Amino acid sequence: MSNEKLLLGQVLEIDGDPFADAWQDVVRIDTGGGVLVSDGVIRAVGDGAALRQAHPRAEVIDHGDHLICPGFVDAHAHYPQTAIIASWGKRLIDWLNTYTFPEEMRFSDPAYAREVAERHLALTLAHGTTTVCSYATIHPESVTAYFEAAAVENRRVIAGKTCMDRNAPPGLCDTPQSAYDDSKALLERWHGRGRAEYAITPRFSPTSTPAQLEALGSLWAEHPDCLMQTHLSEQTDEIAWVKELFPQARDYLDTYETHGLLGARGVYGHAIHLEPREIDRLRETGAALVHCPTSNTFIGSGLMDVARLAARGISLGLATDTGGGSSFSMLRTMAAAYEIGQLRGAALHAAQLMWLATAGSARSLHLSDRVGRLAPGLEADLCVLDLASTPAIGQRAARAETVWEALFATIMMGDDRAVASVWVAGDRRL
Repeated sequence: MSNEKLLLGQVLEIDGDPFADAWQDVVRIDTGGGVLVSDGVIRAVGDGAALRQAHPRAEVIDHGDHLICPGFVDAHAHYPQTAIIASWGKRLIDWLNTYTFPEEMRFSDPAYAREVAERHLALTLAHGTTTVCSYATIHPESVTAYFEAAAVENRRVIAGKTCMDRNAPPGLCDTPQSAYDDSKALLERWHGRGRAEYAITPRFSPTSTPAQLEALGSLWAEHPDCLMQTHLSEQTDEIAWVKELFPQARDYLDTYETHGLLGARGVYGHAIHLEPREIDRLRETGAALVHCPTSNTFIGSGLMDVARLAARGISLGLATDTGGGSSFSMLRTMAAAYEIGQLRGAALHAAQLMWLATAGSARSLHLSDRVGRLAPGLEADLCVLDLASTPAIGQRAARAETVWEALFATIMMGDDRAVASVWVAGDRRL
């Protein structure tokens, strides 16, 4: 018996970057489309009726007017902060000291780390997210817990041990040598195993001495196929702190570049308050920036200039940044990105927002050959959206003159109720 499954519905097709080309030329919705999957892989995408005729033995799952799209790709998250999401009243440095560091201390307990890892993966899946790039804590147990939980669910994940050797509680500090040794051991165990990849992870320059940054730069040079993830220019008081800690540095990015932590597989979260030199170097090296809009508004960081950075040709992704971000939903994250774009004078189209949450994030994580689009040969991670999931959204969608107008209403008002179905590696999970 054939194990082929044919999903019918409206299908989001992405052929390029809607920030580099007219969105109409590179992002389309086939209102009578189909996606054929088998053995965890997308086999064909096209006209639904034609695919049905060509594959008569395939099991048909008809989603009607629902939108079949790639599973969302969350390019920057902190799974250990799951339990402290939506904590009140702090900016970045106070947030870390008041909420984050006390919670991360608990992750030396493998049982607790496993519990939160499983919860985070379940919450993200319920919101249509199939790929996550997450920070862990300094504890190797926290990394193992996340990778093990993801393996059970066959989820594609990227994660790494968060390294800090100063300006954090003693129980959350390692050393340059232990950061190198722990990261190397975890990398050798997990990188490329199943659907897991390892990211070398200094939290950010204020919590790493130059010696630790140097050690992690050396590790990255030894394993250049890994990603390196960190934070950059999130808040103005953070940038002032970096200048005090690194008086010889030309700017914040230079604290990474000097120590071998700038490159094409570097992924830098936030990047709101960039200097012209930093933008030039990020573009020259091919590094990626990740927009975290709900976090940036929730903890008062600022407004990333997505349109300007995209116009410079910089690779961009989108992320929840939970728990500094206030939602596990990439729909809510897209809505926040739209609102920030409006404040910046550039209203992003629904096609651009969906691209950021799927193909754009996949590109920023160097996963374009595996996830982020619906195309033959890619992994069958899919999300199916109900474009009339609530009475409020439904009445707006009923007035829509185009499918893009209907989709925009779901982006702006949708939540997990809009997620009708989720597929992971060809298996239906929701």
